[in-house]
Amino acid sequence: MSCPVEHGSGGIVTLDPYVKNLRAEREYLHAAGPVTRVELPDGVTAWAVTRHEAARAALTDPRLVKDIAHWDDFQKGRIPEAWPLMSTIPPTPTNLLGTDGAEHKRLRLLTAKAFSARSVERLRPRVHDLTVELLDGLETGAHEPLDLKNEFAFKLPMSVIGELYGVDAAEHGYLRDMYVKFFSAVTGPEEFLETYATLERYYEGMIADKRANPGEDLTTELLNAGENGDALTDLEVRGTLQVVVAAGHETTVNLLCNAVRALLAHPEQFDLVKEGRVGWDTVVEETLRFDPPTSNMIFRFATEDVELGGQTIRKGEALMTSYGAISRDRDEHGEEPHPDTFDLTREKGRHISFGYGPHVCPGSHLARMEGQIALPLLFERFPDLRLAVADEELEHHPSIVVNSMKELPVVLRP
Repeated sequence: MSCPVEHGSGGIVTLDPYVKNLRAEREYLHAAGPVTRVELPDGVTAWAVTRHEAARAALTDPRLVKDIAHWDDFQKGRIPEAWPLMSTIPPTPTNLLGTDGAEHKRLRLLTAKAFSARSVERLRPRVHDLTVELLDGLETGAHEPLDLKNEFAFKLPMSVIGELYGVDAAEHGYLRDMYVKFFSAVTGPEEFLETYATLERYYEGMIADKRANPGEDLTTELLNAGENGDALTDLEVRGTLQVVVAAGHETTVNLLCNAVRALLAHPEQFDLVKEGRVGWDTVVEETLRFDPPTSNMIFRFATEDVELGGQTIRKGEALMTSYGAISRDRDEHGEEPHPDTFDLTREKGRHISFGYGPHVCPGSHLARMEGQIALPLLFERFPDLRLAVADEELEHHPSIVVNSMKELPVVLRP
């Protein structure tokens, strides 16, 4: 298996877009120091923050912003037009991911009601029912191998988000396919640009339809948000909807798959759950730490020179947050049990896999709730669920950003 490679005395870590050895890459980044140089696809370089203390400082530093206008390499034409990771960088500051300061606070306040813990909690009965419906559908063929990611982990959060949006269930699969292409690190330039344009048209059509036919859904709430003329523009509504499906859905899919994988790979830990000594909320939190849904969040840009983790981030340089490496921080999570182990009795440290500070993920409440409902229902229905292949045969989706398996083949009733 290939590993990331460190070049020269400056210590540039080359990240593998095909993610052949994610575990080794996390350890390698952690060992490189709190802030280190990394090489991304097409030779693009940036800084990566890999430790909790430095990450918390970076994620709350107003000099490190999301606006691409402050990225020298981009502004000076050194980034290919169809660079595969451009899908993670808002081209204009029109949504929660791409704004800072007063504008970010404005958007956050206008969308807060839709994403509040109370609003999410109202979905609990529906999430339970959707989970049961999906599990009922898995009963046929339960003795044969199936892809749990595609047949369950994907369908649940996409169904929930589809209902939030007020779109027809028949469109859920289409959105999923679009976002698989959207986040791929190996998509060709033409396909990337076509996918980006297709998604823009999709959301424009959704917004137009909801203006003409409002309903009891998130899209309508966003269109009606704001008072005294301080409302979201159509561009801001589209940006918010894109953030929800890209972040909220993908996060939950990966959380569910990674939790199932971790429990099956660590039967002694799973026994603690079965015996009632550890709750499913602990399973969710340790999974988020041990195998975070997002490997790296790209980017923040320095508006002036910033001292961070013993390094100087020069004005105009890019910084990514490496959540995979941060999850291995000994200072935060202790030496024993080692951070590279899945341990449900871990007492030291708190993960920041949903981010930290003003940009903490707005979908975190929803992702946690779906995990806490779906995982126990899955294993109650199929207590003998097993992987259909060896754990080491599971492959990651080729992406430096999302931590996603290509598929999760299991047998529900061996």
